Amino acid sequence: MNDVPRGRLKVYLGAAPGVGKTYRMLDEARRRASRGADVVVGYVECHGRPLTEAMTDGLEVVDRLRCGYRGGEFEEMDVAAVLARRPKVAIVDEFAHTNIPGGGRHPKRWQDIEDLLAAGTDVITAVNIQHLASLKDVVEKITGVPQHETVPDEVVRRAEQIEFVDIPPEGLRRRMAHGNIYAPEKIDAALANYFRPGNLTALRQLALLWVADRVDEALQSYRAEHAIGGVWETRERVVVALTGGPEGDTLVRRAARIADRSAGGDLLAVHVARSDGLAAGVSHASLTRQRRLVEDLGGSYHSVVGDDVATALVEFARAENATQLVLGTSRRGRLERFLTGPGTGEVVTALSGDIDVHRVTHERAGRGTLLPSRRRTLSTGRLIAGPVAGLVLPVLLTVALAQVRGTVNLTSEALLFLLAVVGVACIGGVTSAVIASVTASLLLNYWFIPPIGRFTLDDPNALLALGVFAVVAATVAAVVDRSLRLSRRAARATAEAETMSSLAGSIVRGGQTIPALLERTRETFGMDSAELVDEPPDGADATAVPAGPGNYLVLRGRTPSSSERRVLAAFAAHVGSAVERARLAQAAAEVEPVRAADRMRTALLRAVGHDLRTPLAAGWAAVTSLRSREVEFSPEDRDELLATAEESMARLSRLVDNLLDLSRLEAGVLTLNLRATALEEVLPTALADTPTAEVHGEPEDMPPLLADPPLLERVIANLVGNAARYSPPGTPVLVTASALAGRAELRIIDRGPGLPATGRDRLFEPFQRLGDTDNTTGLGLGLALARGLTEAMDGTLTPEDTPGGGLTMVVSLPLADRARPFRTPQRVGGGTEGPMGAG
Repeated sequence: MNDVPRGRLKVYLGAAPGVGKTYRMLDEARRRASRGADVVVGYVECHGRPLTEAMTDGLEVVDRLRCGYRGGEFEEMDVAAVLARRPKVAIVDEFAHTNIPGGGRHPKRWQDIEDLLAAGTDVITAVNIQHLASLKDVVEKITGVPQHETVPDEVVRRAEQIEFVDIPPEGLRRRMAHGNIYAPEKIDAALANYFRPGNLTALRQLALLWVADRVDEALQSYRAEHAIGGVWETRERVVVALTGGPEGDTLVRRAARIADRSAGGDLLAVHVARSDGLAAGVSHASLTRQRRLVEDLGGSYHSVVGDDVATALVEFARAENATQLVLGTSRRGRLERFLTGPGTGEVVTALSGDIDVHRVTHERAGRGTLLPSRRRTLSTGRLIAGPVAGLVLPVLLTVALAQVRGTVNLTSEALLFLLAVVGVACIGGVTSAVIASVTASLLLNYWFIPPIGRFTLDDPNALLALGVFAVVAATVAAVVDRSLRLSRRAARATAEAETMSSLAGSIVRGGQTIPALLERTRETFGMDSAELVDEPPDGADATAVPAGPGNYLVLRGRTPSSSERRVLAAFAAHVGSAVERARLAQAAAEVEPVRAADRMRTALLRAVGHDLRTPLAAGWAAVTSLRSREVEFSPEDRDELLATAEESMARLSRLVDNLLDLSRLEAGVLTLNLRATALEEVLPTALADTPTAEVHGEPEDMPPLLADPPLLERVIANLVGNAARYSPPGTPVLVTASALAGRAELRIIDRGPGLPATGRDRLFEPFQRLGDTDNTTGLGLGLALARGLTEAMDGTLTPEDTPGGGLTMVVSLPLADRARPFRTPQRVGGGTEGPMGAG
């Protein structure tokens, strides 16, 4: 059992390279060391900046681990040395860095940092916003620079502290212009591309919003831990209440406009599924449409269960720290509101406290409710009013009939008393009906059945009247009571079905992960917490529900009712299904590489069966013919046979070389010799077999590339050959070159039929010949091998549409940079510190 307390993680987060994360990190290290803390520098990347390098003076620096990879030598953090040193604080730069194979204990540096934290060492690190996994695509869309290294957001969110290092775009560009970030020859290209004011402003906003969300999570956690129920107006949160009625669309749009008035405002839509009948009559189609509308407007949809709509709305709003509540005005008319009392809007306003309540008018206001009456169940008021009515209503009827004695006969008087008993039975149920029937019978006997003024209980007619009253009252009360029970049962079933429908819809759309499902369960049932455990807890303060084999859904907070437990069991089943799906997905992911290898082997065998045998058969036939003594060949025929054999063997050699190189690439054992390479050194040989290829521009004016010359020649030859295969007859393949932002770009341009965007996913897969209808055009290895060799040289190969029709292959490679002898491939073009390795 490891009793060493886990170390604490602090992350310096920046919006772009050069904002000063590494400097601030080293400054904190010096402050801690001056106070006597045991601080070491595990790894720091100063990028040749004198001011940053000066900050390491006086700090203990652990020697880096040097490792070879593909013919080059690189430096990585020596995790074993840092662990053996056991410092109190370790400074580790470039949180999202990918380790060179064999250069670290794990593929990613953040995993190495996890080892240091587990050993009890506090770690201070730095990362840019573009390396967060959730923002990778957004940043690439903004800047046009792909990010090859990422760190999961959850890993960063687990940090004890996240400090945002901020600088306005103008200040960062001035810092760049003064030479404090990049070397002088890179400044102009950087300012014109990645460091444009618009790019920096967008990255800064992304970083601020991400940090704001992290602060919001910490605030919610603090409020929950300290049971703070009051609203802290740190951020506008607008909750809109949806009933499933036609006015919901209007309310959602109104609430969205309110939220948009405050930058960073949140929109939350909530529907309360009631168990007392108000949930009946809800239009699920309307709720589904309104949910989509909320999500389209950037909000979130929630469904909660509550016996009282107003209380459930206010409790939800307080739990979410909402600042405003948006409700629709009542759809009941004035008479109905007068008879049934205050509606949900009035009650919410009374309970809201410091939450602002907006009552929004709509076209259904005052036109009658689509929901059932609030008087459909025996509320506390009806239970009191029923017996009172059973005593008072017959007395009032007696007084009224006494005033018109003689004008109404006994039969009519008895029917009026019977009507009063039926009315009381409808109001208060069985007990009230019995009270009313006894009271009415006695009053009718005393005041209206001769002899008037005294009871005649010995009269059979009087006893019959009393019996009829009792039977009628009991029958009506029983029918009313049964209908109310069935109504409550139907309403509960409707509420449960509505809640489960909402949850199932989320799962079918794939928008619920297991943590999200747990949070949805906690939110729906108003619990303090919800978690998935292997064994049920022993404490009495928790409710445990089985959620599949070996899993239990545990909720803490209030004790759910028996009817809620049925819905809770269904939620637990969904959570269990999600766990099982996650397990199956993981198993499928583990099987996929095996399936891919099997597909590769099948394709290879199919290709070898034809593509390799074709040149082998041609060469074999030519050699066999030459060796035959039965035929006398002319010198011209002999030369043609020799040429055929030579061409077949050369083709066979190229195919075998491609297969071997591809297998080396996949095995990671291809040896590289990266050096400064001039284009005029490789282009003539690469284009020798494609006479239709033309070079535009002056390649001799290009600065040297950092590449392996033979491999670069293979890349260009494969791409040019592929372009020539699809170009129309007589149309040359164009080759152009340019340099930008520390990288060289080669473009191989054809005027062929092009390729739709949907087919580009399979373009670089081995043994794919997209658009071919025969099997005589090669193994389909050219593009796969070209991309593999390009990426091995720290480059990229991407397809683009040729203006006017056709396809352009863009090869991007770094320019030779002798100032950084230990430069890892991952640090070029979107590495841990941006497009040009700046921190």
